[in-house]
Amino acid sequence: MSQPADRPTRARFVLVLWLCGLAGVLYLDRLAMGQAAPAIQAELGLSNTGLSYAHIAFTLAYGLFEIPTGRLGDRVGARRVLTRIVLWWSLFTALTGVAFGLISLVVIRFLFGAGEAGAFPNTARVLSRWFPVTERGRVQGLLLAAAQLGGVAAPVAAAYVIEHAGWRTTFALFGLVGIAWAAGFWWWFRDEPATHPSINAVEAALIRAGAGEQPAHTDPIPWRAVARTPGFWILGLLMTCSAFNAYLYYSWFPKYLQAAHNLSNERSGWLGSLVLAGGAVGVLAGGVVADWLLRAALPVVWARRLFGATAYLAATACLVVAVRSEDPSALAALIALANLAVHLTLPTWWSCAIEQSGRHVGALFGLMNTMGVIGALASQWFVGWYADRRADLGYSGREQWDPMFDVYVGVLVVGAVAWAAYRFRPLEDGRPPDTTEEDGAHAQSGSRGTPT
Repeated sequence: MSQPADRPTRARFVLVLWLCGLAGVLYLDRLAMGQAAPAIQAELGLSNTGLSYAHIAFTLAYGLFEIPTGRLGDRVGARRVLTRIVLWWSLFTALTGVAFGLISLVVIRFLFGAGEAGAFPNTARVLSRWFPVTERGRVQGLLLAAAQLGGVAAPVAAAYVIEHAGWRTTFALFGLVGIAWAAGFWWWFRDEPATHPSINAVEAALIRAGAGEQPAHTDPIPWRAVARTPGFWILGLLMTCSAFNAYLYYSWFPKYLQAAHNLSNERSGWLGSLVLAGGAVGVLAGGVVADWLLRAALPVVWARRLFGATAYLAATACLVVAVRSEDPSALAALIALANLAVHLTLPTWWSCAIEQSGRHVGALFGLMNTMGVIGALASQWFVGWYADRRADLGYSGREQWDPMFDVYVGVLVVGAVAWAAYRFRPLEDGRPPDTTEEDGAHAQSGSRGTPT
């Protein structure tokens, strides 16, 4: 339909659909491994510790290539980089189905992680160029909700396909979805909004006014200033805590339900999806909250800190109660609430990370996301090691698995403290990063929706 010349077109909202598709396919492919784990273990003869190595291989590669791929997007643009990322990870999703032993599975999952690295840093760069700051919270919420919905679909879809066609066919089918997305995105997307054929001058001006020009550049990253800026390390710690918590549900929760609660593959898939659905609801609502915090009565940094700390403490309480439940459905529902509370904070974290990174958003967002990989790796290894260790000591069922949740409770408390400690300090404003300053200066500009 034609658009009046004096009204902005809405191409950026079409882009939201593409990015939601990217996030959904990413988590569909990533989390299918958790549901397929028991079948893979049975066919390939893997212990829990051996399976943890396959999980770790993906996460390690993801962390190693996150910053370089984010930096590549800063240099050459997100269109080429995101297309390459999705084609690569889709290929190795499909190749997971040809693994014939532990070594081949570890190699394939490592290459899968290397291909997926940089997806979110380059997406953050797209958001910083295509959307005014006052729209980013809701867009980030939709994007992260789509990721979680992909995760919600993965356990159920994988469970049913595995039951009828086997785990090898499951990975082949999931890989085809990403290839279709990559072809369509390459055809539709442009790095510069103003050059897109579906954007008129009014929408281009609206984007420029709210987002600012951020052309691709090759300027060196001020790593020394980054190292002296506390905000990067606190945001990185928060991502570490969030990932440590999340990867229990991404990699191990269906296995836990089957081993500790003696549930079937299909029922564990449904309850695993329930927990991930809590995360989807959390990020969707969190996007609205992130935009609302810009208009709150409190200074925006104080509002973000209070909100984040409260959400993590609420998640802690839900997890403590959940582990003491005798009913698997009640346990999953309470853990879903805990997952919801943590994910409420993610769109706000994205807003903080984009503002903190300035024009180096691809690389520095990748840096903070890479810190989260430490938490993911630790979580994936810890569960496998702990379960085997408890089994060696003679424990089985819930006695073998449930005490591990005490560690996750402690990590959530650390996350609450980190949110309370966060301060915004601009990276390139000429002031020493440890200068004492009232947060209100940033808050007042932030409350007007102006990036600082």
